[in-house]
Amino acid sequence: MRERGKTPRGPSPLVLTFALSVVLLVAVSGWLLTDPATTRADALRTGGLAAGAVVALYALWLNDRRRQVEEGRQRVERERHELELLRAERDRERVTDERFARSVELLGHDADQVRVGALHALAALARDRADYSQTVLDVLCSYLRRPFENPNLGKEHNLGDESGLGVERDLGAERELQVRLTAQRLIVDLLPPAGSEQASFDLDLTGASLEYFDLSGRKIGELSLRRATLLSRTNFNRCEITGPAWFTDATFGQGRLRGHFHCQGATFHDRAWFHRTEFGFPVYFTDTAFRGESNFRKAIFADEAILRDASFGSSLDLDRARFAGYADLRMSGRPDPVSLYNTLVDPGLVPDLVKLPPFWTLSPLPDGSARITDPRS
Repeated sequence: MRERGKTPRGPSPLVLTFALSVVLLVAVSGWLLTDPATTRADALRTGGLAAGAVVALYALWLNDRRRQVEEGRQRVERERHELELLRAERDRERVTDERFARSVELLGHDADQVRVGALHALAALARDRADYSQTVLDVLCSYLRRPFENPNLGKEHNLGDESGLGVERDLGAERELQVRLTAQRLIVDLLPPAGSEQASFDLDLTGASLEYFDLSGRKIGELSLRRATLLSRTNFNRCEITGPAWFTDATFGQGRLRGHFHCQGATFHDRAWFHRTEFGFPVYFTDTAFRGESNFRKAIFADEAILRDASFGSSLDLDRARFAGYADLRMSGRPDPVSLYNTLVDPGLVPDLVKLPPFWTLSPLPDGSARITDPRS
């Protein structure tokens, strides 16, 4: 009695093939034996060939079925493997997101050593996951954009004053400074070297207070230092900036040591904007290539300004710029166009302390200062 709910199975293909081959063997052999000219051996041989052809066709069909099954198994295995990879990638992304969120959260911790650890964790995350590099750099830059003014600048570190009392220092500010210096170093470490084929990353340091900022030999995308304060030695030597560089209203001043702004052998591929920038210490642009627009309008050079052999591939704007110290402006080539409206040299600096290219001249003014002019204008 057939079990309820089960579909009866028909005869297997092997049984059908065997039955069909026997039928063909008998039928073909019997049909050929009706011909008196055909021997029994020939009839059996021909019938056997017909039956063998059926078996051969069954073997081919069976082999094709096995191939399809194997391909299906491999497809299922491949899809399963891809699903496992996708699941592992999602787990990895989830862990990475959790690491990132936790590190950002720890940047607000009261303990400076915890904040330093969080900065290093973010940098390690960027090294592990290249797609996080720009995001991590944005976070490091945002930390440096936090308001910070070091009250210890100008104070002696180890010596007491004349009364014999030690100089009181803000230790909290010192600890915060160490955290900020760590953030600066990690930014430099995450940037690719100048001249490399790696993608460049943008830095937004608008309004940041930076000390001993050293980007020498690094490749940067867009650089924003608007209203930033750069103290002590700032180094952009051999730096490659592929995007616009904004130094508008930036201030370069003295920190713990007398500062310098080194930008020798650097390359600005896009515009370089130093509008109203105050250089409170010597500035060196020796051999620097400005391939885009260059704007030094209303810039103040309070100390040495060296642009010796600097090249300008586009316009140069020095409108109302002021040179208060030794100036070597013997640049390479002639910028075209150049704007020198009310570009002044302070009294007492002419002629020995101002070196001009042959296509510029000095026009003395009644107050003892001088105006730089271009006869072509």
